[in-house]
Amino acid sequence: MNNRVEFGLSSSIFTRDINLAYQAMRDLDTGIVYVNAGTSGAEIHLPFGGTKGTGNGHRDSGVASLDVYTEWKSIYVDYSGKLQRAQIDNY
Repeated sequence: MNNRVEFGLSSSIFTRDINLAYQAMRDLDTGIVYVNAGTSGAEIHLPFGGTKGTGNGHRDSGVASLDVYTEWKSIYVDYSGKLQRAQIDNY
């Protein structure tokens, strides 16, 4: 019934059967799945958004939002003054 609706922000299942809980986690087509808790609609520390007709496809909350607004760059600085061997250079 859950997957037949037009929207998919969050869903909830209450059960003592761990197999049903894992089946719900796998099969429910919503952006957030709660097990043994009501749907609050958002978790501030996690990406927020639904599936199907819910939202616009972006996940603008939590740490994942940094990927939307940031261009990542890795920088390594060696202050030893010595030529470093490559990681695969083991001799």
